[in-house]
Amino acid sequence: MGLEPGHVVQELGWDTDVDEDFREALMDVIDADLVEDPLEAVDAVLLWWRSDDGDVGDGLVDSLRDLSSTGHIWLMTPKVGRDGYVDPADINEGAVTAGLVVASPVPVCADWQALKIVRPRAGRR
Repeated sequence: MGLEPGHVVQELGWDTDVDEDFREALMDVIDADLVEDPLEAVDAVLLWWRSDDGDVGDGLVDSLRDLSSTGHIWLMTPKVGRDGYVDPADINEGAVTAGLVVASPVPVCADWQALKIVRPRAGRR
């Protein structure tokens, strides 16, 4: 996922349905706990999102609040056929609304898919 020891990862949208094994593995990779309210800019945001959480664009905009200028968002959504599945068209529209780009999907666990969301190249510094 492009993360390494020492990276600070903010987690948003946690609920009892998330994949705890994936969370534990991610914390092992960064050698730290995930943070909810960071004191400094974060390297990545792990955003758990379900169809009933509202507008994806709003969630992505909220994810930018503490994200460093070079950071990225990992949008975690339930896979097809799972409760809370989010239509890819809604994700793409939300990313555009937030001024972001959907970069690439990454298979990470049985029930959730991860989509890397980044700032457009021209906007990175």
